[in-house]
Amino acid sequence: SVERSDDPAWKPGDRVVVNGWGMGETDWGGLAQKARVSAGWLLRLPEAYSTRQAMAIGTAGYTAALCVMALQRHGLKPGDGEMLVTGAAGGVGSVAVRLLAGLGYSVTASTGRPQEADYLQSLGAAHVIDRAELSAPGKPLQRERWAGVVDTVGSHTLANACAATRWNGAVAACGLAQGADFAGTVMPFILRGVTLYGINCVFIDNARRADAWRLLAQHVDGDTLERMTVEIGLSQAIAQSSVLLDGKVRGRLVVDVNR
Repeated sequence: SVERSDDPAWKPGDRVVVNGWGMGETDWGGLAQKARVSAGWLLRLPEAYSTRQAMAIGTAGYTAALCVMALQRHGLKPGDGEMLVTGAAGGVGSVAVRLLAGLGYSVTASTGRPQEADYLQSLGAAHVIDRAELSAPGKPLQRERWAGVVDTVGSHTLANACAATRWNGAVAACGLAQGADFAGTVMPFILRGVTLYGINCVFIDNARRADAWRLLAQHVDGDTLERMTVEIGLSQAIAQSSVLLDGKVRGRLVVDVNR
């Protein structure tokens, strides 16, 4: 919440959230108890969320919302076909599964952790597949299956997802957990009219940010957030970072900066 403001748009006590803008990357404050930031970075926190729940959503959940919004703007509707979410047991993936299912889409979740199938189904996934179906080199054009895709993985997974996307479908790419390369061809784009959307969560206008948080508040409730969240202390953050990089964290980590 705001402690002090030199900008008339904000007053002490206002509940706010900041995503992106380089915080924790090019600017200090990512894991701070207090931070002085530009007034233009702030958004009002939806009433549906506590400040802790806002951090459970975090940049990952907000990115998932931007991906879903891109697929909606493309014109994809519930009933158009299967929606694939890759890296589904991770932070972005978990929220994407919940959002799409909450909106009425049929969701297929791809994960390398089959033991998380029950968890993903509790979020609304209709089907769970092994990531091995997507992670190896594949044909440049495959059987049409996906109406839309939220991809957090990149590399061969993204290429295979595009290759199996249906006519005039769309893929929202936001991650590179498998790799930064794109081992695909132009064939899905020029033969099936598939659209690949790149999702940047750092520098976008506040109107779209507010839309993303409204979408989250409508479809990701507090109980769901609890199921996908583990809380750690700041003293545990470095050790947990290696677990995160190994792809072993389910859902979201919230860091209590006071311990």
